[in-house]
Amino acid sequence: MTVLAPDLALLLTAVALLLVTAYLAAAETVLSRLNVVRALRLEDEEVPGARQLLWVTEHRASSLNVLLMLTVLVRVALAAVAVVLGVRLGSGAAIVAAVLIVALLSLVIGEVTPRTLALRHLEATGLRLGTPTRLLVRLLAPVAQVIVGLGRALVPQRDEVSGPYASDDELRQLEADEDEQDDELDPEERAMIRSIFELADTIVREIMTPRPDMVTVASEATLRTVVDTILERGFSRLPVHDPDDTDTVVGVVYAKDVLRQLAAGPVDGALDTVDSWSELVRRPTFVPETKRCDELLRELQTGTVHLALVVDEYGELVGLVSIEDILEEIVGEIVDEHDHEEPLVEPLEDGSLRVDARLGVDDLNELLGTSLPEEGWDTVGGLVFGTLGRVPIEGETVEFEGTSITVERVQGRRVGKVIVRHGLAESEGEDAADPEAEADTVNARGSARSSSRG
Repeated sequence: MTVLAPDLALLLTAVALLLVTAYLAAAETVLSRLNVVRALRLEDEEVPGARQLLWVTEHRASSLNVLLMLTVLVRVALAAVAVVLGVRLGSGAAIVAAVLIVALLSLVIGEVTPRTLALRHLEATGLRLGTPTRLLVRLLAPVAQVIVGLGRALVPQRDEVSGPYASDDELRQLEADEDEQDDELDPEERAMIRSIFELADTIVREIMTPRPDMVTVASEATLRTVVDTILERGFSRLPVHDPDDTDTVVGVVYAKDVLRQLAAGPVDGALDTVDSWSELVRRPTFVPETKRCDELLRELQTGTVHLALVVDEYGELVGLVSIEDILEEIVGEIVDEHDHEEPLVEPLEDGSLRVDARLGVDDLNELLGTSLPEEGWDTVGGLVFGTLGRVPIEGETVEFEGTSITVERVQGRRVGKVIVRHGLAESEGEDAADPEAEADTVNARGSARSSSRG
């Protein structure tokens, strides 16, 4: 028993080292194959372990450096154990056999198997290994940095990278600084990626320009009227409606087609006629208001169409949507020289907010940290309208658990502006958020659409 005990301890040590090698191989595979975007999606879905996985993917270079250091140390220790086992067996052939067996097991159990399993279940493996990997990286990153620094001292300074595992920017530029090893996302990048994820859950009704805000021209209008509308409103595409029914769109006219028509022949007589531009009307594209925005974007790209008319379940025209509207959901408001839009949110001196009723309820909830009901309507105006059950009157107020919304302006049968008050007593404390900064954030995002895009 006294003779077998050391051999058993060595065997258990070898098995433990093989398992550690397998873990390191699986973790390296996850870091090499799973990108930050996928990790951020998991974190956004609040999957357990996703936060740790996102951290190690954002610190990919440092994490891989630590894994490399540990892999070398473990393999050296495993080889030493194999040699000791061979020596205890008492012959040179036994030493060679022990080393070969350990090498074979190391390749099969410590490399091929864990890497294959990690590739087959990449996200699940990353979620399981994210926490221990983050702990190891935080503990051993300084040691790995010293070792990497020693190695870098032997590398010529030209085409310098930060280590054996360079970041994406370093691989592209080969001139990144030493402090730029990791791929940590900026807040703006995180917000944009999350917007891309949310695009699949956003329907056309939430981003469209509603029917009352659409600018259209009648099919029997003169060319002069079309030109004047284009110049006055600055749109490059105008829906064309039936002269007897403004809700019946028969086509779309493009400003570039009108310009081409004007440049092709005499202008004086053509401007006051209808026939001079009737052939320029293109066939309209109709989409349901419940279509997902990511699907619509692909369809518009495939069909080389920029503008689509939105209809409800009864086929009635309810608005229009453009590629620009969809892109604004990802990158924020795109303002050109023709856009003169009022801010969606305007802080007032008493701490309340003047809010454009077209602002999304979800955006107002995010701004105030509230949980106003979102089911059944998309905008603040819709929330007020639905709560009252009728056309609001200026000055009317609705209450929602500490949040009051007062109708300031009514345009026809639609709410235009409201005054929102929420937790004014709390907002006077030291930890209160800056309402102007929050309002600027919402205005920059441009969640509501105030005009049709051409």
